Amino acid sequence: MRPSWQARLATWLVRHRVRPALLAARDIDALRAAFEPRLPVPGGVRFTPATFGGVSGEWVEPIDARATDTLLYLHGGAVVACSPRTHRPVTAAFARHGWRVFVPDYRLAPEHPFPAAPDDALAVWRGLRAAHAGGRLVVAGESAGGNLALGLLLALRDAGDSLPDACAVFSPATDLTGGSASHRVNRDRDAMFGGDELPAMIGRAYLGAADPAQPLASPLFGDFEGMPPLLIHVADEEVLRDDALRLAARAQAAGVTVALEVYRGVPHAWQLLHRLPEARRSVADAARFLREARPAPGAARLDELIVGAGLSGEV
Repeated sequence: MRPSWQARLATWLVRHRVRPALLAARDIDALRAAFEPRLPVPGGVRFTPATFGGVSGEWVEPIDARATDTLLYLHGGAVVACSPRTHRPVTAAFARHGWRVFVPDYRLAPEHPFPAAPDDALAVWRGLRAAHAGGRLVVAGESAGGNLALGLLLALRDAGDSLPDACAVFSPATDLTGGSASHRVNRDRDAMFGGDELPAMIGRAYLGAADPAQPLASPLFGDFEGMPPLLIHVADEEVLRDDALRLAARAQAAGVTVALEVYRGVPHAWQLLHRLPEARRSVADAARFLREARPAPGAARLDELIVGAGLSGEV
């Protein structure tokens, strides 16, 4: 499917306005400033402060309906930037699909390096689980938030805790060692990211001396056996493309029900641009998957739709 004209325009704007600011960033403050501009937010929702597991955040809920299914959404921002407020375009879009969405304001690096953010995600999940009164309880996130969502699954399984009913990740960063081929192949094609300085800066700020290959930092290297159904959306020209494809292959090999779609001609984290047809479709498909997906008994299943060419996907 060809990208919409809105997606082509959005990609051009990201390439010519956001990318230069990110490439010019020489410290975390500059990086945060580049991520800070707030985007239009869908109407028909309300935002309410709340705290779970000692971590503050906000509920995002539909105004005109009573939602019983709960989504923990972990925002992106390279684990050094952004907040529940910056991600209201996507969390409000989920709320408009009938979800009660809790978005934690988890601790950011470098003030709070690894594993502060994964620890906060785990604390929030346990708080939500203890307070949950029924309906589905699921997790989702984009980019660094996808990393945290997947790390949460691994931490819960290893601790013997109950797992979410399903998980959805958009353009997840799954390998912080930089081992995906698309980090090199797409470095000039990605509308938002490029070069080596930004990943190095984020790595120093977030991981410090921690091993980037440990599963809590790079979930790709974790054991996915017994994980809940997983939806993965990624763009064909972004540097994180193969992080997503390798994740899909690894999860499928472990027996997980996986729904993968590779979108053509959209920028990283396009779900935040809620007026794009591709953003509306991505969130609608994820909202439906999170509500309906059940583990396939006895066998793995990979529902895969790849749009575009040149996808390596090596594991």
